[in-house]
Amino acid sequence: MGSQPPAQAQNRVSGRCCLSARCLSCSRRQWHTQQSLRDHIGGKEEVETELCLAGCTFTGWGEIKGPVLGWVTQVCSQGKEHADQKEGKGNSSPGAMEDTSSHKSGQSEEVQSSPTPEEGPANFIHVQLEEYEPADFSTKDLILKKAREVCTCSRQTIITFFCRLFPVLDWLPRYNVKTQLFGDVVSGLLVGVVAIPQSISYSLLANQDPIYGIYTSFFCNIIYVAMATSRHNFVGPFGVLCLMIGQSVDRHLRLAGYSDSSAGSSLGGNSTSVSNGTGLCDRSCYAITVALSLSFLVGLYQILLGILQLGFVAVYLSEPLLSGFVAGSSLTIITSQMKYLLGLKIPRHEGVGSFILTWVDLFRYIQGTNICDLVTSLVALAIIVPVKEINDRYKEKMKAPFPIELLVVIVATVTSYYFNFEERYKSAVCGHIPTGFSKPTLPDINLFSSLAVDALPIAVIGFAMTISLAEIFGKKHGYTVRANQEMIAIGMCNLVPSFFYCFASSAALTKTLLKESTGTQTQVSGLVTSLVLLLVLLWVAPLFYSLQTSILGVVTIVNLRGGLRKFHDTPRMWQLSKLDTVVWWTTMLSSTLITTEIGLLVGVCFALLCVIFRTQRPRATLLGKVSNTEIYEDRSTYKQLSSIANIKIFRFESSLYYANKDYFKTVLYQKTGVNPVLLAAKHQMVGARANADTGNNKSFFGTRFGCLKPAKKRTEKPPADASPPSIDMHTLILDCGAMQFIDTVGLSVLKEIHHDYKEIGVQVLLANCNPSIRHQLRDGGWAGRTDSGGQLAFHSVHDAVQFAEQCYNEQQDSKEKKDALLDPEDLDFQVSL
Repeated sequence: MGSQPPAQAQNRVSGRCCLSARCLSCSRRQWHTQQSLRDHIGGKEEVETELCLAGCTFTGWGEIKGPVLGWVTQVCSQGKEHADQKEGKGNSSPGAMEDTSSHKSGQSEEVQSSPTPEEGPANFIHVQLEEYEPADFSTKDLILKKAREVCTCSRQTIITFFCRLFPVLDWLPRYNVKTQLFGDVVSGLLVGVVAIPQSISYSLLANQDPIYGIYTSFFCNIIYVAMATSRHNFVGPFGVLCLMIGQSVDRHLRLAGYSDSSAGSSLGGNSTSVSNGTGLCDRSCYAITVALSLSFLVGLYQILLGILQLGFVAVYLSEPLLSGFVAGSSLTIITSQMKYLLGLKIPRHEGVGSFILTWVDLFRYIQGTNICDLVTSLVALAIIVPVKEINDRYKEKMKAPFPIELLVVIVATVTSYYFNFEERYKSAVCGHIPTGFSKPTLPDINLFSSLAVDALPIAVIGFAMTISLAEIFGKKHGYTVRANQEMIAIGMCNLVPSFFYCFASSAALTKTLLKESTGTQTQVSGLVTSLVLLLVLLWVAPLFYSLQTSILGVVTIVNLRGGLRKFHDTPRMWQLSKLDTVVWWTTMLSSTLITTEIGLLVGVCFALLCVIFRTQRPRATLLGKVSNTEIYEDRSTYKQLSSIANIKIFRFESSLYYANKDYFKTVLYQKTGVNPVLLAAKHQMVGARANADTGNNKSFFGTRFGCLKPAKKRTEKPPADASPPSIDMHTLILDCGAMQFIDTVGLSVLKEIHHDYKEIGVQVLLANCNPSIRHQLRDGGWAGRTDSGGQLAFHSVHDAVQFAEQCYNEQQDSKEKKDALLDPEDLDFQVSL
């Protein structure tokens, strides 16, 4: 116990009252300075010292050794007593948070504070956390471990692999017939009834014969049942994808020399009677050949993305972006179907401006409108739209929605057949639809190079719609959806059916909603739907010969009501987020006025630019303290926040990296009102001017007798223009709570700011830094290291404020002592000489 405290302790125990002491001889307790305590003890050897700090009691034994007092060793938050401090123990860094490595893996040290003589006023607790020992990381070992896991072959591994690849092997053995079969059968029948007219109408949108839409719905449902993790998705023709497929098919038809007039009056044609590559292929045959090759590439892309675990690609398609894309595509689809409603024969435009050119042609050839098709379309719209609205409004009270579309299709087909609309009024009809299945064929490899770019956006949009619907209903009904498995499943739904005259598909919004609302339990309902479609393929399909194409156009347009309703949501979206609304309108307009593929690309790029813009020019503000708490909030947002004297707290609500470094410094100088670079320059100018004035006024006596200088400084007042600018703060605290990372440029900016503010006497502290940023600060040598080895980064803003106030008090004490050393009587005596 006989060690002499360091010299710094002598300064800390002098001056104002610094500690409470109780003499062991008289048991009196009172606040003492160093001198009063020495006078009271009168040579006694030991005293008991006690310090109170933020509700924590510091207790220990001190020793009078010469002119100074002993000091306390540790924080005791429960009021327990600790042992006396031995020589060389308990000397920790003041205030700053220090990261230290643990030599004991799996253990973390208790939060402690070690007040030292440097700490002065007992108002700050030094928090020292011990890190876990970093785990050894070897890339080679990691690769070998993964390789062993993949290459390990056992019976259980094979079973697990096939159960993950075909989830039906997992849930089908546990299928409960009593509780689940009825709901699946009812839902499958209703969805199948609705899928019949929609599959035929979407074939028209994809520029294909009606039978191929039914093929697509049939095969895709069977494959999706076996491989999907979603219980509610219905996979089949989707309006947006059919539009993109139709645009690609039409472009290749033009390149191959097929004109619009060569399509003939019927959509059925004789495409199935011509073998691909073995004879002359007509327009319909070439159209399905292009669609098959496109579907093969789409499925191949999706399977590769799923195998490579790249399902996260869909996260770049945000909800506002997808919503705007669907709305823009809906307008394009409606435009493309208007010629069928009016019975006009106009060329199908592709590329930039096709939306406007199509409407120009509609008004140009409006006088050729087929009255029969127009009347039929208006009647069908007047019947279908109100009934669909009733179904939507009372869907919770109705056990199943009324199949108005199928009813209208049946009535319209019968009416067209008995009144012979095709011969009498030259109305366009579906024509011959063959029954049975076509012989499987191979995609045309020669088309892959020209279709590779077209397939990519179709693959991404198809997966995005599928996984979005799957996750929505998975969360609603409490089961897990695996995104990468869904990617593989939808990829197989496009790859395998491409050999059976099917075009690309995805989860269909309207039929998925219908499937969920009618009580489906598992994907067994998909098998029931496929059975309904099988009946159509084998026997019912020829009965749709007299169905008018205008009715198919009406069915397509009515099912786009969901996309058009998004326009009503934009005012609410504007109130919630103006930037998301701009993304929505940008994607919608570009998808409508340019093309769907380019519009999607424009929307993705613009959304990413918005994210970059948010981080490049984020919100920045000064913080104030909530009274009687340790909470600090935005002064520009909340009222009744108190500012801390001579301390500015700055919050930057983004990571600090190369793109926003200049904005960070600009807004920091603006908010704090202190530009350290300009102030340092002004200080230099003032100092240079003062030195020049002093040199001009020097005299022999001023040079000879240096003792007159202090008196001259006291009596003479410098001119106003020669005084350095004043600063209203001594500490700047940077709240880094919103910073996820900082790069090397950001670290350089922090170093630069620390150096610049230090030049004008302002201390810079960091608060709320996450562990990765603290490691970067430590490795990058930010702010160097303090005298005791700690860094000036803190766990909270309140800790930084307490440390700043403590440092300021210490500086004030030191200044008072220096002023006390200059005795006024001695100065007067020097002046009199």
